[in-house]
Amino acid sequence: MNDELFAGFLDDYYAECEEHLAGARAALLQLESVADQPALQRRVIDELFRFFHSLKGISAMVELRPAEQLAHGLEDYLRAVRAGETAVTAEGVTLLIDGTQLIEQIVGAHRLKQELPSIDPAIARIARMAPEAVRRPIADREPRDQNQRWKCSFKPTREMLAQGIGVDRIRRRLAEVGTIVEASPTILPDASIAFTFVVETTAALDLKAVLKYEPIEVEPLEQHAAVDPDQVPLNDGDAGSSTNVGASHVVRVDLTRLDELMRHVGDLVISRARLLDSLSKVERHVPAAEWRDTQEHATAIDRQLRSLREGLMRVRLVPVGEIFRRMPFVVRDLARETGRRVTLLLQGQATEIDKYLIERMMDPVLHLVRNAVSHGIEPPEERIQRGKRPEGTITLGASAAGELVTIEIADDGRGVDAEEVAARAQRAGLPVPEGTLDSAAVLALLCSPGFSTKDDADRASGRGVGMAVVKDTVERLSGTIALDSEPGQGTRFTIRLPLTLAIADALLGRVGTEFFAVPQSAVREAIEVTAAEVRQIEGHEIIPYRQGSLALVRLAQLFGIDGVPPARFHVFVIGSGAAAIGIAVDRIVGQREIVVRTIVDPLVRVEGVSGATDLGDGRVVLIIDPAALARVVKRRTARSFGSSSEWGRIRA
Repeated sequence: MNDELFAGFLDDYYAECEEHLAGARAALLQLESVADQPALQRRVIDELFRFFHSLKGISAMVELRPAEQLAHGLEDYLRAVRAGETAVTAEGVTLLIDGTQLIEQIVGAHRLKQELPSIDPAIARIARMAPEAVRRPIADREPRDQNQRWKCSFKPTREMLAQGIGVDRIRRRLAEVGTIVEASPTILPDASIAFTFVVETTAALDLKAVLKYEPIEVEPLEQHAAVDPDQVPLNDGDAGSSTNVGASHVVRVDLTRLDELMRHVGDLVISRARLLDSLSKVERHVPAAEWRDTQEHATAIDRQLRSLREGLMRVRLVPVGEIFRRMPFVVRDLARETGRRVTLLLQGQATEIDKYLIERMMDPVLHLVRNAVSHGIEPPEERIQRGKRPEGTITLGASAAGELVTIEIADDGRGVDAEEVAARAQRAGLPVPEGTLDSAAVLALLCSPGFSTKDDADRASGRGVGMAVVKDTVERLSGTIALDSEPGQGTRFTIRLPLTLAIADALLGRVGTEFFAVPQSAVREAIEVTAAEVRQIEGHEIIPYRQGSLALVRLAQLFGIDGVPPARFHVFVIGSGAAAIGIAVDRIVGQREIVVRTIVDPLVRVEGVSGATDLGDGRVVLIIDPAALARVVKRRTARSFGSSSEWGRIRA
């Protein structure tokens, strides 16, 4: 019980650190832009001061001293700025940005039980930037009222926890009536855990119902406005400030618990399918009036279950801004290092995506943004020679439509030179299609393991593995990545991902006696085709489609299913433009909400199949991976026609 309590306490610490660090990053983005607006600058500095002060306090509670000391040092620098002892300079902003990133690294290392990075260089920089503030005794750094310090002890009990009174609530309540100077957990002789706080306040404490406390005669550290403790009830929802009101509506839930809940919903989806299948078998034996009631109940259950699924999905969705907020600092750092001048535009930060996907897309987006600075944006002199503004622009945007979310990383730099990419690929010993390369072929080479567009590796890129990892990560998440580039004008990477991977709407197709599921979000349209419309070109089948042609993939041939091809069959149209393909099935039999069970065993993975699902009647149905099938078709056509561009001209 005690270990679980302390582990939960650490989880709260990590989650709160993320909130304060995110707030600090957002404030830092504003700091330089308000240099000529003293009132706004002061407000931003005050916000930063509060974030670092909170980080210092909660880090002290878990005895993470490096994070506590570094946050305290950054507090000292901001205190010197507020006192007018130093001004906000570009070097000072860099110090705050680097310090924020270092605190994040320290917290991350502590969470993963890794070696903590050193804070000595950062502390030395702070001392150089604000020597007087650091050397001055803490008690003399700001004018104080006559505050009183209290030593408070809190020992949680089962009864308190059942009432929602935990250490996090106590800490918030103490922070409302004063300033928490020190905080630490203590293991008592009976192996239980207690928490000790040193609180400074101008008000008298009156929390004896849950705390033991005694006064301490010590010089005060911080000044806080007096707060009447009688006006601070233990019910969080009654707190008066907007911050407290917001906090009372937020509950932190471990993602693994949501995963478990989603699995239960998945089981309900399968059970519902089995129920509907069973009902269909007894329909003819039930009087019409009774059957209508049964159908109404079944429809109500179906509707309620779909609402439950959608509600749970909304809980799992978080703004893609969690990824985007880190990128301005990456761009700023690399631009300074490489001598580029870069503006980063962020669009669609409120677009929501599954938390699972957010965590796994952080590194791919980071790599593409680094590439945009390192490879895409030209140095100012080169841009001026090309008739461009000396400052380049990188646009990072997100949008959602239906069950898909799109992330775009675009720059107005030099673009991708297909001939140079082909030449470098050949020197690296990679197979290169003959003829002119289209965007898909260029992207395939860029994402080949071992390919690099730099002769020497640097900290931003050039290691020959980055784009391959980006592509693999996106495809493992059942997504696609596309490249659109024009030499001299810029490059755009477009990533499309499903909003979630757990439960999805799918179209069911029958091939012989077998059934397959195709994610509905990947299907542009479904068409009916006759056998007479099919044409053969070099062993490949195509069909007429919208003043052009469409490459055909027959699942019967792909998976070796015996049977006579029907005279009329259905085709799922996947993709767009030259990358579009048609997946042929004998018949589309309906739409289902399916539970996605991914295939994790590498020995049984098959290209073109992303997982399996249970229809509820005992049949296991394979889930088609449209992006993988498109790659299969492209490889076949490249072998037959020499290049994808030639195949595109034939299809047109």
